[in-house]
Amino acid sequence: MVKDKYQGVITIRCPCPDASVIEEALAPDNLRNMKMQSTGASLIVEVSAPRLGTLISTVDDLLMNAKIACDLAATVQVQVPVPPMKAPAREGSKSRRTQTLE
Repeated sequence: MVKDKYQGVITIRCPCPDASVIEEALAPDNLRNMKMQSTGASLIVEVSAPRLGTLISTVDDLLMNAKIACDLAATVQVQVPVPPMKAPAREGSKSRRTQTLE
């Protein structure tokens, strides 16, 4: 990470149990002045900038993108379809393939 005059560390606690999902979603937007590391449900971001205004803008963009990624991850977790369960076979019933002619 580039050492600039202004530096900050942000910890984001995500609603999903695995913050690496959020880290991967944010990775394309990483700049050379950013470093991310996920641990469990937390994402730790180190960011630096030569000017305070640049640092504020970078953090603002990062937090907005992180919010979108966290919201999406929470939505996807809830809406994952569960495959239907097969009904148990009734006692004494046989499928046509397994019936034998007497």
